[in-house]
Amino acid sequence: MSPSAITAIVPILCVTAAGLAAMLAEAFREPGEKMPISGLGLVGLAGAAISAGLLWGRNATGFGVVTADTFGLFVVMILVVIGVMTLLLSPRPVAQDGLPGGEFYALTLFALAGMMLMAMATDLLVIFLALEVMSLAVYVLTAIRRESAASVEGGFKYFILGGFSSAFFLYGIAFVYGIAHTTRLDRLGSALAGEAAAHPTLAMVALGLLLVGFAFKVSAVPFHMWTPDAYEGAPTIVAGFMSTGVKAAAFAAFVRVMVSGFEPLRAEWFPVIWGMAAATMILGTVVGVAQTNLKRMLAYSSIAHAGFILVGLAAGNDTGRGAILFYLLAYGVTNLAAFGVLALLATKERANDDLDSMAGLSVRHPALAAAFAVLLLSLGGLPPTAGFVGKWYVFSAAMRAGHHGLAIIGVLTSVVSIFFYLRVIVMMYMAEPGDAPRSPQPSRAAVFALATALVVTFYLGVMPAQALDLALRSVGSLF
Repeated sequence: MSPSAITAIVPILCVTAAGLAAMLAEAFREPGEKMPISGLGLVGLAGAAISAGLLWGRNATGFGVVTADTFGLFVVMILVVIGVMTLLLSPRPVAQDGLPGGEFYALTLFALAGMMLMAMATDLLVIFLALEVMSLAVYVLTAIRRESAASVEGGFKYFILGGFSSAFFLYGIAFVYGIAHTTRLDRLGSALAGEAAAHPTLAMVALGLLLVGFAFKVSAVPFHMWTPDAYEGAPTIVAGFMSTGVKAAAFAAFVRVMVSGFEPLRAEWFPVIWGMAAATMILGTVVGVAQTNLKRMLAYSSIAHAGFILVGLAAGNDTGRGAILFYLLAYGVTNLAAFGVLALLATKERANDDLDSMAGLSVRHPALAAAFAVLLLSLGGLPPTAGFVGKWYVFSAAMRAGHHGLAIIGVLTSVVSIFFYLRVIVMMYMAEPGDAPRSPQPSRAAVFALATALVVTFYLGVMPAQALDLALRSVGSLF
């Protein structure tokens, strides 16, 4: 085992070590003793960020199946941001819901470690193992409120359907190995170029099975069914973590596999991605309009955003792939912060996550109402926010590639989606205050997380050039 092999996985090791430390801290904590377990996670994420920065541009390889290239490290940095925001926003919801703190933070960190491995893995089997590490932790987090029937039901549905999708994915890997005699992405493209012609039916079956597995993880139609129930049942901050971290890691692996391994079969998988993107944008938007529970609304919003990101993959050019990375950053910060606002509005007596509970929020919590309004406008894609720029570049990439119909569908669904975001804002600022109890004041850490999210949202909306240029240069490492 060479030191260079370990170097490539240092960011993952930092987060894993923090997760183990959180478990030990909880095990040795005296009953009633307060211990800043989330701080251990922040230290681990800081180590991951520093090591990722030091690895940037070196293309370090670990064991031949993990590569710390700029594409993977860009996603790792997105995951670090998501992880830090989750840990800063979690303490009050964890205490308020009576969640086991040590287990919550440990599972969050183990999920992040799986996400990071998934983003940097260059072998289908390692991607599968990383996916399972991430998924098992997220399944438990979804159902961590054992006294809540909705939480247990959502976690159980997620687990059962996730198991089916994992079986499809693993079966697809078996077919790939049978055809190409390798699962390494750097060898897969050249192997498939010849073998796919000799075994076209088997190649299509393998590709279809892998697409099912990825579509489930990114909440793409028609494999989105688990999303609304899981988001509604999970603790609000966990739903935000799932909607951003899982999506970022899954899309990173999805793009890497399609571009590095299955590019020779692009003519076969492009129509599938095109149709999946269109259906996902349409269903997520149309069904989202009818929702009155805000967590379910944001779940269908997440489905629609998966469709927008798939447009970048369908574009098939560097602009589209770079736009995907930029979109994942903008969406991750904005959507997690939106869920964070909902988590801070909840009380022990009431979740305050339905549309009626937003009535008069600008009077009861003017700062949180303003923050929530900005975040919703960004999710809707209105300027000058990060969401607008992300959609602009994704649709521009589709137009540049000649996929005008897909871009038009994206623009139309984006316009329609603004309705259900504006509906919440209207309730906050124009409706009379209801009987929802006033929530406790957010902690300084939570205020810092939300303030930072707002700054990033406006910064990426006003001055996106630097982040977009970095994203475009990062995708070059896939070739």
